[in-house]
Amino acid sequence: MSEALLSDAPPSRLARLARHGTALARARKLAAQFARTAAHYDTTAEVPVANFAALHAEGLSGLTASPAHGGAGTGLAEAVEVIRILAQGEPSTALILFMQYLNLATLPHGRWDPALVSEVLTQAVATGGMINSLRVEPELGSPTRGGLPATLARRTAAGWSISGRKIYSTGSSVLGWMIVWARTDEPEVRVGRFAVPVSSPGIVIEPTWNALGMRASGSHDVVFDAVAVPARYAADLRRPEEWTGKEPLQAAWHGVLLGAVYDGIARAARDWVAGFLNERVPTGLGAPLATLPRVQEEMGRIERLLQVNEALSQGLARAVDEGRLPTPEQAGLAKLTVTENAIAAVDIALRLSANHGIARANPLERHHRNVLCGRIHTPQEDAALVAAGKTALSAALAPSSSETSS
Repeated sequence: MSEALLSDAPPSRLARLARHGTALARARKLAAQFARTAAHYDTTAEVPVANFAALHAEGLSGLTASPAHGGAGTGLAEAVEVIRILAQGEPSTALILFMQYLNLATLPHGRWDPALVSEVLTQAVATGGMINSLRVEPELGSPTRGGLPATLARRTAAGWSISGRKIYSTGSSVLGWMIVWARTDEPEVRVGRFAVPVSSPGIVIEPTWNALGMRASGSHDVVFDAVAVPARYAADLRRPEEWTGKEPLQAAWHGVLLGAVYDGIARAARDWVAGFLNERVPTGLGAPLATLPRVQEEMGRIERLLQVNEALSQGLARAVDEGRLPTPEQAGLAKLTVTENAIAAVDIALRLSANHGIARANPLERHHRNVLCGRIHTPQEDAALVAAGKTALSAALAPSSSETSS
């Protein structure tokens, strides 16, 4: 951007531009730092606790919280770039932070009591503790597919007592607050979210996460054994039929930010394979592989996929920041498109690098394992496509404006 354009911008816009640049610069510095230890954490499957201390020290862990809660009030467009950059360094860290950004930005706009929102968010920003929702269970699977949770909240004189087991609890060991999905023991059952401080007695983290990819995400089992929860921490309880899917704001932040994690992995893969192709000089060719038209064409395919990802993510993010929310169906398609493009991009990089790409000595095989995890997150492909298809078919049955006015 030229100096003339900057000087003509209103002061508020200048401030936003300056803050944006600073946040991205801090993210780039940390991404480079995180990349140096990413292979270690992938091997050990340990959560990189030091990364979260660094994020807090740099003021990035509370970025999307409002200034009233101690944050910077950063919008989705900037948050997407921060997550994308950090994922290029260590994606499990970015995945946990994505969930933090989602909750910091959307909880104030939900049905929670403002005093509880303030308590949770202010503490998270001040301490650097992460926030995540614990919903998946051994028998239930994901609640997005329907069914009541086995995790039970029993009425007590002081509030509630929660017992149950949650699986795939991402970031478990660095959380400050767990938002627990449970059903009540009331005659007329209600289902919903309880805000539970991780320091509450009766919470045990069982180290069960040993997966193909995103190995440093700490997505362990969390067991709740009669965990006492004050009445005010029953954040959002409803009858089961009142839960009809994600609110548009939450769906938008979820779909766009989650896609940025996996797009960041694909960009790291692109950067590695580009360096490899420029450095690799087979004796039979006598020149770098990068000089081959076929190689250049395949790299062009990667660039096309990543360009689509950037345009889609930033277009939706700017719309959200301007108050133009996509539908949950559109947000789901965005997540699906970006993650599938990212997987395709890394697959091309693997083909270009052959045996070198799958060698454990190089990071590309790790990027490949990590990017495949994009398919696991809600909404999965079938759910995203069915929801979008049903909406399109229903819209076709609705009378057009010209028909209703004639």
